[in-house]
Amino acid sequence: MKLDLNIDPKALGKVAVLMGGMSAEREVSLTMSGPGVLKALLDSGVDAHAFDPAERELGELKHAGFDRCFIALHGRGGEDGTVQGALELLGIPYTGSGVMASSMAMDKITTKRLWLADGLPTPRYVKLKRDEISRERCMTIPDELGLPIFVKPPHEGSTIGISKVMGYSQMLDAVNLAARYDDEILCEEFIDGPELTCPVLGEGDTAFALPTVRIEAADANYDYQNKYFTDTTRYIVGSLSEAQEAAIQALVLAAYRSLGCRGWGRADLMLRKSDGKPYLLEMNTSPGMTSHSLVPMSAKAAGISYPQLCLWLLSQARLDHVSAQA
Repeated sequence: MKLDLNIDPKALGKVAVLMGGMSAEREVSLTMSGPGVLKALLDSGVDAHAFDPAERELGELKHAGFDRCFIALHGRGGEDGTVQGALELLGIPYTGSGVMASSMAMDKITTKRLWLADGLPTPRYVKLKRDEISRERCMTIPDELGLPIFVKPPHEGSTIGISKVMGYSQMLDAVNLAARYDDEILCEEFIDGPELTCPVLGEGDTAFALPTVRIEAADANYDYQNKYFTDTTRYIVGSLSEAQEAAIQALVLAAYRSLGCRGWGRADLMLRKSDGKPYLLEMNTSPGMTSHSLVPMSAKAAGISYPQLCLWLLSQARLDHVSAQA
């Protein structure tokens, strides 16, 4: 599907690019994603301005006459429904998913529950609460899920606080690391195979998936450093057969619609080596827009440039209540 790129930048009004924020991913948003989006919009002729919610009250958006916001925030306070709710109250349209979809997608456990209810494949898991952490309980989890296990804080992104546990002796340290970032801990079955990601643009029945990207990180460790600050990670577009690509895209669209996402998103998956079955890991509703980021890379393979992508996403900015009246 082709995007309608016949967009008048002046008709988009005064635009705030929200960047920075107060999450653990502030640095990436403030120094990479946000500036990249801002430059692309300015180069396209948009009246765009940087706005850091950690340094300015959101109410200033209204007082300063901003007409819409491009959310280039990552993590808590940026893609969890919080800033979306504030913008709803201010009546300022914004990019990406609405309050409910953003909130659900940011919670990896809630996301898994919804996908499982809709019959969509995701790795088996065990949830722990911080007050349930003990050596004895941690030692039982490998018996339930097998080894290796991924241990994650379910409300963080960008691989922050994540550990790959290879043996029983590593479990408690991994759980305690995740508990530094979250009140809950997600222990997830390891799926042996390549890691994939697939972006989606649009909403509902008209949403469509972009090309799938295969990720090959050094030592198979796609951590925070390898994601943003090294050039050793390989990203391969077009590595799947036509049938595999179609199946992955159909699954990702179902996952996107299951959460009620709109505007854009990016699903991360594992493709099990033994039988080629895909497993959904998470849905990102405010994906990275850095030089290493996967959505711009996939869009480029589909013939959509970075500035075109930013301009189109901005043109789709809206409010939940407008959607409800449509």
